[in-house]
Amino acid sequence: MLKKRGTLGAAASKAGMDEKTARKYLQAGTLPSQMKKPHTWRTREDPFADVMEAVRGLLGTNPGLEAKTIFEELQRTNEGRFPDGQLRTLQRRVKSWRALEGPGKEMFFPQVHLPGDLCEGDFTSMNELGVTIGEERFDHLLFHFVLTFSNWETGTVCFSESFESLSLGLQNALWELGGVPKRIRTDRMSAAVHKECRPDEFTPRYQAVLRHYGAQASKTRAHEAHENGDVEQRHHRLKRAVDQGLMLRGSRDFLSRDEYEAFLQANFARLNRGRQARLEEELRVLGRLPERRLDDFREIKVRVGPSSTIRAAHNTYSVSSRLIGEWVTVRLHGEYMAILYGQKEVERIPRLRGERGHKIAYRHVIDGLVRKPGAFEHYRYREDLFPTTRFRMAYDAMREIRPGRATKEYLEILQLAAHESEVGVDDALRAIFDAGTAVSADAVRKILASNSPVREATNVEVCEVPLQSYDELLSGWTEA
Repeated sequence: MLKKRGTLGAAASKAGMDEKTARKYLQAGTLPSQMKKPHTWRTREDPFADVMEAVRGLLGTNPGLEAKTIFEELQRTNEGRFPDGQLRTLQRRVKSWRALEGPGKEMFFPQVHLPGDLCEGDFTSMNELGVTIGEERFDHLLFHFVLTFSNWETGTVCFSESFESLSLGLQNALWELGGVPKRIRTDRMSAAVHKECRPDEFTPRYQAVLRHYGAQASKTRAHEAHENGDVEQRHHRLKRAVDQGLMLRGSRDFLSRDEYEAFLQANFARLNRGRQARLEEELRVLGRLPERRLDDFREIKVRVGPSSTIRAAHNTYSVSSRLIGEWVTVRLHGEYMAILYGQKEVERIPRLRGERGHKIAYRHVIDGLVRKPGAFEHYRYREDLFPTTRFRMAYDAMREIRPGRATKEYLEILQLAAHESEVGVDDALRAIFDAGTAVSADAVRKILASNSPVREATNVEVCEVPLQSYDELLSGWTEA
């Protein structure tokens, strides 16, 4: 610059500095950055100077201690010495100790992913998105399937981490993809991996599914979720994308489950749109699909007990009393159970989630209870025999007026619901409550026999309150 401009003043002006500053740098013969000295002195006294050795001792013994926990301990042992405003200072000290003296952190090593080699599958809860169907909360899981090379993904709605849900979700993904990768990796879910007797082996049913598709089973190590890192990361990004889609849609409520599932598939299609080139590479090397899918249910044989119930998948279900003492075949699907007798499906029951639950349909047991009304009061599953809130209100009302006949009257009302119409009986009870008359089986029977339309439920409208009235109220109170 000096050679181009000729004079020191012109060169300094062009460089944006004072001429004296330029002369200083020129005489020193070094660059400005090389003349800068590191800042090693303190501008204020360190409040933790005499306790840092003790802090280092605590961190050395328990590296996971948080700075706030240590600060609270210092405040307790040095009462009145450390005000709350000094917490940030200690946090910086602890952060510096972790970076310079603390234990090394866990490392993650980028992996080479080959086309068609590996896919990952896992269940994830979608409840946090607050989806409703028909304005009722729709709690559900998603079996999430991801190819690690192209990140192509898809998913199936399910309600439990059962083998049936795993089989359904995995097969749906493979047939939608149109091929089979060499390896399928899951975490140590009980539907795929033995938990108790052989924790290092896969369950026979899961192995049978993979043999059918010609894939190898792979699993993560215990407590090492990062080994399923692709699908774990895609869980987070998928939920964020679905959440954004719900915001754009303007509502989290859907008319039906089919509409919600179509919305999910549209989101998967949008996410997969930019992965087509790498997906094409995978499709060229994927294994061929078999000629047909495997059944995504398992069969068990059970005998119907004297209480007209069966035990299946650690839960209790009622069936028709005609089957008491008979052996039936139960086909356990992911979401429902099919009851077969003599190769004919006689019942389809929604499957319960979890274990030790019960689902008793009053239509299965009501005729027996009418013959033995004394069994109702202490029946183990009595709460299942109130189909709606109004039925429970009717029973409680009759117990207050005629406690001796309340059970018999209620069972007759329930029998009417079983043989006539549950909706009709519920409407009849509403009409009786609205009229303020006594509840009885005869009253319900007369309303059902009259076939007269029941008055619709009253729509309560709450008028909007003008906020100005609150302002006037507050101003009047202030003046007073």
